[in-house]
Amino acid sequence: MAIKKATIQQQVAEAIARVNPADRPIVTIQAVAGPSVWLMSMLGLIGQAFLTYYFITVTEQAVVVHKASRMSNRPQEIAFAIPANQALGLVSGIDRNTVWSSFRFQLPGQQGPTRMNVHRIWRAEMDQLLGMLAGQLTR
Repeated sequence: MAIKKATIQQQVAEAIARVNPADRPIVTIQAVAGPSVWLMSMLGLIGQAFLTYYFITVTEQAVVVHKASRMSNRPQEIAFAIPANQALGLVSGIDRNTVWSSFRFQLPGQQGPTRMNVHRIWRAEMDQLLGMLAGQLTR
């Protein structure tokens, strides 16, 4: 089970390289999609059923969203691949908190934005990723 952030980032980079060897990750975060992580944790296993774990990566060519395995914390299949020119402006509702921050991310084919919860260990990467998706930062 990957626990260290550097190990997780390496595994995501390897998964991206298997699909597109010409692409290179710039920043990766782990996010939990769904309602408040605090609330779902209080509901136990039932609450966990409402959460989906993702790795969101901005690469040189796209924004890649991998599903994450709950058991091994490794990237699984690519859930969404959004071309870089279409990814700007898909983020809204940024809410920074002490432990769990969140933002809304408009995923392709979804009616409304999905709440993405991000743990504080990913905060620096989250800030970089959100800046890039909001068009505030350049690579």
